[in-house]
Amino acid sequence: MLIAEIIRQKRDGAELSPQEISAMVAGISDNSASEGQVAAFAMAVFFQGMTRAEATNLTCEMRDSGDVFNWSDLPGPVVDKHSTGGVGDNVSLMLAPIVAACGGYVPMISGRGLGHTGGTLDKMEAIPGYTVTPDNDLFAKVVAEVGCAVIGQTANLAPADKRFYGIRDVTATVESIPLITASILSKKLSAGLQSLVMDVKFGNGAFMSSFDEAEKLARSITGVARAANLPCHALLTDMNQPLASAAGNAVEVRNAVEFLTGAHRDPRLELVTVALSGEMLLTAGLYSDRKHAVAAAQAALDTGAAAEKFGQMVTALGGPSDLIERMDQILPSAKLTLAVEAPEAGQISAISTREIGLAVVELGGGRRRADDIVNPSVGLTGLLDVGVSVSKGDPIAMIHADDQTSAETAKAQVLAAYTFGGAVEVEAPVRLIVDS
Repeated sequence: MLIAEIIRQKRDGAELSPQEISAMVAGISDNSASEGQVAAFAMAVFFQGMTRAEATNLTCEMRDSGDVFNWSDLPGPVVDKHSTGGVGDNVSLMLAPIVAACGGYVPMISGRGLGHTGGTLDKMEAIPGYTVTPDNDLFAKVVAEVGCAVIGQTANLAPADKRFYGIRDVTATVESIPLITASILSKKLSAGLQSLVMDVKFGNGAFMSSFDEAEKLARSITGVARAANLPCHALLTDMNQPLASAAGNAVEVRNAVEFLTGAHRDPRLELVTVALSGEMLLTAGLYSDRKHAVAAAQAALDTGAAAEKFGQMVTALGGPSDLIERMDQILPSAKLTLAVEAPEAGQISAISTREIGLAVVELGGGRRRADDIVNPSVGLTGLLDVGVSVSKGDPIAMIHADDQTSAETAKAQVLAAYTFGGAVEVEAPVRLIVDS
């Protein structure tokens, strides 16, 4: 089957058959489709879209291009969560142990930071000794014994998606709903999940800034997942301000440990984390109604059971056994801190969340290029929320930097990201649950 003919048909708006999609994915996998042809196919889909059947076939073909995990020997349900990316979004670090403490098994395969958004994998790498790329045997052992493991994508997990995404990333075709859907679900299905919960972000710090576009993506993902026999719910959550009061890598791990132990919990972060955890317990069949599922998730937090699971996971994957007790001595710290002071009195009326994320990148906590090395110690803490009233000179954030120049640059960026004004109505962080 000629790759050029498949591209031509999609370019002209035809619906591709399962055989044509299979041939295209095979060409992506074995490099028989050139980079130019893959780019042309991506652009054709970008403009012509895909039917639900096409997106499902593409998802399943990319899933089957590499390893597919099988967890049939586990005594409980296998469930995961995926976020479309945010700033101060360390939910996975708390959510995986919460669900594990409630009887679920969470083989969480996470990614690195992309653009202005932070990556779960970069956060876990801030923990000394933690193995983010274990072999399959260790991964399976930790999931079975602890109940959760947060790791990175293995070399042979949905390899067709890995090549396809790399080409989309440099050809302005990332923002295609069917291609985003297939990319996310091919990796999640290859992880052997029995159910999935999506955290689809919207707002000025999300890739989908429009609520309507985020809802379209959520419904695409849940629909294709169900067509691929994967029960899936989606929550739409607000990214018009950072989710946690910290943004960076080690600083978000600290925030997560404080959250798990109850030392400090950012209110919006707690609402989103518990809602997503409860939804995972619901979709996994561990609870039959949302109210009791959410209550169980909250109880796993409040009793310390989730904190215990997090510590066990870190130790099992090579990290320190006393991280929770000695995190200030163990986690890397930046060389200096600098307060960002409110330039005027008033209520915080808006935050440009994307700019907050870019400030972290400028400090060295993210990547300008794919091969950049991330500094795990830098970042922002004490980020105040929309709706908080301040006096002139009050700290609205603390910068953690390795040199004065980058600290001053980040200070200017944070100040530019904050708007001060009169009273503002703060929206609930979870705006919609898509479960049908």
